[in-house]
This record gives sequence, C-alpha cells and structure tokens, in this order.
Amino acid sequence: MNSAQRQQLMEITRRFQGCRILVAGDIILDRFVWGSVERISPEAPVPVIEVKRESVHLGGAANVACNLAALGARPRLVGLVGDDSPAKQLRRELQAQNIDDGGLLVDDQRRTTTKTRIIAGHQQVCRADREDRLPARGSLLADLTATCRKYLDECQAVVLSDYAKGALVPELVRLLIEQAGEEGRYLAVDPKSSDFSIYRGASIITPNQKEAEAAAGMPILDEDSLLRAGDRLRQEAGLGALLITRGEEGMTYLDARSQVHIPTVAREVYDVTGAGDTVIAVFALAIACDAHPVQAAQLANHAAGIVVGKLGTAQVSPDELLESLKDSDK
Repeated sequence: MNSAQRQQLMEITRRFQGCRILVAGDIILDRFVWGSVERISPEAPVPVIEVKRESVHLGGAANVACNLAALGARPRLVGLVGDDSPAKQLRRELQAQNIDDGGLLVDDQRRTTTKTRIIAGHQQVCRADREDRLPARGSLLADLTATCRKYLDECQAVVLSDYAKGALVPELVRLLIEQAGEEGRYLAVDPKSSDFSIYRGASIITPNQKEAEAAAGMPILDEDSLLRAGDRLRQEAGLGALLITRGEEGMTYLDARSQVHIPTVAREVYDVTGAGDTVIAVFALAIACDAHPVQAAQLANHAAGIVVGKLGTAQVSPDELLESLKDSDK
C-alpha cells in the first residue's frame, strides 16, 4: 500500500460519522466470567476457576451494530429477544452505546440467546449457551418484515447477521435482498447456512474459510483451491462477491473480475470472538461511504487485526483504525 492509497483509506474512515446502516439478524448477549486456575477439582478432572470479575457485551447482530456505533455510524438494529432478564440487559447495553432498541421485537416463546464464556488467564475454558432457535413465523415474521422495511428507507446499506437462531428465515432474507436491490442498497451477509443459495442476489457474503469449504463441498488447501471454491460458490449461489476471512492468512476478496488477497495485519491474537462481526460492519460501512470493495476489505482487515488483539467481544474506534493505517503498509 502506497502513501496515496493509505490516505484514501483514512479519508473513507473519516466519512463514517453519521452513516445509517440497517443490521438485521440474530441478537445475542455475550457474558464473560474472568478468573484464574490454581488447581484441579477433586470431584472431576476439570480446572477450578477462581472468579475475579464478570462482564456482559453485545453479540451477534447487536455486536455488528455496536461496531458500527463505535465508528461513528448510526445503526438500525432489528431482531428477536425473549421476555426475560437477558433482554433487559441487552437493552441497557444498547442504550449505553446510543443504539436505538426500537427494532428489538419480543417473542415470549423464546429465551434471549445468551453465551457465557469462562476465561482463565488469556484462554477460554468453556462456553455455556442458553437459547431457543425457533424460526420466526406468522405475526412475528410479519412484524420483523415491517420493521425492516421501515428502517431500510432511511439506511444506506444493509447487513444480515445470520447466526441460525431463527430471525433470518429464508422468506425474510429473500424479501430483504429483493427490496435492497430495488432501492439500490448494498447488502452484505455474514452467513451461517452452508446452502449459500439462500442468499442469492446479495451484494456480498463474508464466510470464514471453514464455512466456505462446507458450502463449496471442497477443501481449501492453497490459492488455486481457494479461487475454485470461490468461483463455484459465487456462480452456483448467484452472489455478487465473496470476502473469505482466513484467520492468520488474512482475507480474500473475489468477484466476477478480480481476486485480491489481503494479508493479515494482526500483531497478536488473543481472542477471535466477534471478529466476523467487525469485518462485515466495517466492510458495509466503507461501501456506504463510497469505498471500492477492495478498499472496504482492506479497512475491514485492519479493524479485525485490532479486535483480535483484545480479549472478549470488542470493537474498534476511528482513532484505532486510523493509527493502524498509519503504521502499516498492507
């Protein structure tokens, strides 16, 4: 990356302020229990965690919205929560980040998805999930659809954050892709289903390498197999583009005309929790601010390199992103 390219990326970052992005998908509350291990339990061969503190963070689609808000954007968040205490905590966390919670629809038949991670030192020891994955149907689906339609008119791009918890049923995905296309909105999907044809017509999807391998039905072992898998996915599923995140190998952007590999900029990797949320948030936001897709991928790569150096679900600030751009030639 030369000086002129770096300056262009920095200018795009400075345009993030106030941009409106619709985020629809599965809303998660991330709980973290932090402690240390000094001994093994006499009851079973498992570590005993001496708990030092606990914290809660926004996860899933809510973390995408939180990443957008941290960068100065104005996200509109739509998804499902239960009628329970985790939902109340989610709303408090959203309000603390100045994110409107009006798009959170209550389903009293489900538990709010909550992931509890136990961390000892810098290592995750285990995770406990509380959730229901009931697909949205009937009046609940109608309410989701109406809320998304209302917000789409005022937003410059759309992110679908699919964690397979029931909010993004195929009917809603198809409707949002069609409506975004009709209104000229860029639509990015963080996929969960291995059947990428569900997302047919999306502007881009952002699978990790494992998800891309599963969807393509082939291993990705080198650059040649990566490009073949990417072409197969893009053509068979009718997708505009792919951004495949590859951990320490960085990420690769593929569309009908180009394939661009972007090396990782992460210096230290402490925790990859929520890194995919950061990638799609920054990519969609940059596109909404008139970035070329490769520029958007470069910015997303820098942002991911920052958040994996933090423990727990994390976000990146504009100052951190600008500093990373100053310090790197990638």
